[in-house]
Amino acid sequence: MKKGCLIVLVLLLLLLALSATIALLQKKVPSGEKVAIVRIEGPIMDSKTAIEEIRDYARNQSIRAIVLRVDSPGGAVAPSQEIYEEVRKAVLKKKVVVSMGSLAASGGYYISAPASRILANPGTLTGSIGVIMEIPNIEGLMGKIGVKTEVIKSGRHKDIASMFRGIGKEERVILQDVLDDVHEQFIKAVAEGRKMSQEDVTRLADGRIFTGRQAVAVGLVDELGNLEDAVRVAAKLAGIKGEPDIVDKKEKTSVIDFLRGKLPEELSDLFPTVKIKYVFAP
Repeated sequence: MKKGCLIVLVLLLLLLALSATIALLQKKVPSGEKVAIVRIEGPIMDSKTAIEEIRDYARNQSIRAIVLRVDSPGGAVAPSQEIYEEVRKAVLKKKVVVSMGSLAASGGYYISAPASRILANPGTLTGSIGVIMEIPNIEGLMGKIGVKTEVIKSGRHKDIASMFRGIGKEERVILQDVLDDVHEQFIKAVAEGRKMSQEDVTRLADGRIFTGRQAVAVGLVDELGNLEDAVRVAAKLAGIKGEPDIVDKKEKTSVIDFLRGKLPEELSDLFPTVKIKYVFAP
């Protein structure tokens, strides 16, 4: 009987000690002293995951600031625009700081523009404010192997940019107008996000890339620094004293990603399609 009571007493003491330890840890890292990291890495072909993370952190009262870690050459236009909008909305609620990795160009820069502050490494490649459309032409190959396509259409330009023939002069004008319009949207988004004039952005928007150091000089980046520096800046802007607690979700890959079209770029390039992209493609 005495032995059983002793065991219960020891267990109670252990529970009390554990509770005290947890309480001390919570005092050192208050629940509202957190900085969340959202990672956007690789080609931007889908916006769902990034939007969900940014939206969740923007609503979470215990998250004081968000760091957007961008290491991307850009990608499709619409997903880039959707992420841009979500970052813009998040900035209205809390501080959002961008940390650029090796590459944050074209669409990678587009999504960064509305952030509260942008940091890049000195050797980061960024900028590439431009639009590109790649149209494969296999007409010559089809002729060599004796395969011919027959097209039935209800509109004169319904098969515009077909890979089975070249582009006519009128079609080229139409496609160029489309790209010019999307390019203008890019320039406007950067001007609004960075609080620059459209004229100043236009001078930089010929598709050229910049190093992080060059980008600071022309106003596309605020300061030089790595991910750790970005977390520190975010914490300071949010009024966090001391070291913040870092919330960083690990990227998960599943069969669902493939079903949603998240194929590796090498595989997706095997299936030629017409794509308008905010992408740095040297």
